[in-house]
Amino acid sequence: MAALALWIACLSLAAIGNAAAHPLGNFTINHLARIDARGERLEIHYVLDIAEIPTFQIMHAADWTPDRVRDWQDGEGGLVARNLFVLANGTPLVLRLDGTSARTRPGAGGLPILYWTGDYWAKLPARATVAVRDLVYADRRIGWKDIVLPGIADPTNQLRSYPSALIGSPRQNDAATFTVADGRISNVRVSGESSLAWGASSIVRSSALSDLVARGGQTPAWILFTVLAAFGLGALHGLEPGHGKALLAFTLVGARATFKQAAILAGALTFAHTIAVLLLGVLLFVVAGFATETLFTWITLVSGVAVTAIGARSLTATLRHRYQHARGHAHADHDADHSHAIPGAAPLHFPSAVVAAMSGGIAPCPAAIVVLLTALHLHRIGYGLALIVIFSLGLASILTGLGLAVVRGAAWLSRRSAFERAARVAPFVTATVITIIGAGMLTQGLIEQGVRASAPTLLALALGGVAACAILSAFLSTRLTHHALAIKETT
Repeated sequence: MAALALWIACLSLAAIGNAAAHPLGNFTINHLARIDARGERLEIHYVLDIAEIPTFQIMHAADWTPDRVRDWQDGEGGLVARNLFVLANGTPLVLRLDGTSARTRPGAGGLPILYWTGDYWAKLPARATVAVRDLVYADRRIGWKDIVLPGIADPTNQLRSYPSALIGSPRQNDAATFTVADGRISNVRVSGESSLAWGASSIVRSSALSDLVARGGQTPAWILFTVLAAFGLGALHGLEPGHGKALLAFTLVGARATFKQAAILAGALTFAHTIAVLLLGVLLFVVAGFATETLFTWITLVSGVAVTAIGARSLTATLRHRYQHARGHAHADHDADHSHAIPGAAPLHFPSAVVAAMSGGIAPCPAAIVVLLTALHLHRIGYGLALIVIFSLGLASILTGLGLAVVRGAAWLSRRSAFERAARVAPFVTATVITIIGAGMLTQGLIEQGVRASAPTLLALALGGVAACAILSAFLSTRLTHHALAIKETT
């Protein structure tokens, strides 16, 4: 069954290989300003290419009638005029709007993608040094941002197509300076932030399953094909980087998990993934203007805090165990910890392992979100929800298989003579790796929230803080235990 589902998943990927989906990601809002000078006029042609998910929010905020389209077009015109800043010799220029246009094209699962343009002009002095700063949708840091001036190539044909070589590192040009003299532009300099990519490329395209859902003529055979493809695509998705697989493996080792517990941990990760998809889908549908990208940064930050805390707790327990043994209180340590630990007297408690696994899989994937929005768009909500669950079951099958392989491998190692020596440091290594994973997630979340510091600096600060807290906590706990035993002996 699983092999058949994987085969059908690969077949479906090949069958819909040419299906349209936004190449820069379903969450992005991409913009470009083409600037030129004609006589004493500075002319700006501004383009917005809005991917499937923000388009879904815009079009479902109200009935998409012709009057609503015109209101939205005019609103975007004002938004751009207020957030595109142009200064000539240090004096702000007033941008005057000539006109706007908007159209849609099909995206993933038949969801529309909005394409908006606006034409502006401003009066220029005969000679001027001009500075441009584009802060339109400045909170959307992911996507294509470009300012095109004479002498600068536009590889996207005004955001109509994106070169494959640049998709992984889209332009982030949001500032420019140049000189205008007698209607000619020179001394052009364009700059901006470093490129930001929306994650690694995926073997499961975000449109794969949604295009199967959106296909007309849904016969029973096609529905069965789609169900099997959903399971197989979920399994393939679980093979990709991320989804807490490394975290899951180390929590299994640190918790000395059994087969049953390995399945529970994988199920916890998958449950968190499925619930996150459903909650985000509901928010996208009912909350107009919901900042999806901002939510993802908060998810990363909160997950990082949770995993770092779990790693710190595990590291503290490991150090306390070492301290107490060094003081000759191994028996007291056993009594203090054994009641809460799972079989194996591991420093990582099983409930903490479940939380860690869920934290690693809480970020929903675009593929499942697009399926849900496609189902809402086509009024097939029940069908879409069922496919998301099946997709998650495919993901769970891979994660459970990984968990069982890790547990079986640990059991095999435990029968080897060299394992005893490695077992002495294994809890410390496991706790350290979990802490590093959590600190990495925390660092990523802080940077995405706009913290202006380098990633190595933030990572070093996080790890240093955890190490200091773990050492101090373990030392104080050991001293308190020693003091309590001393009082007990005297009484």
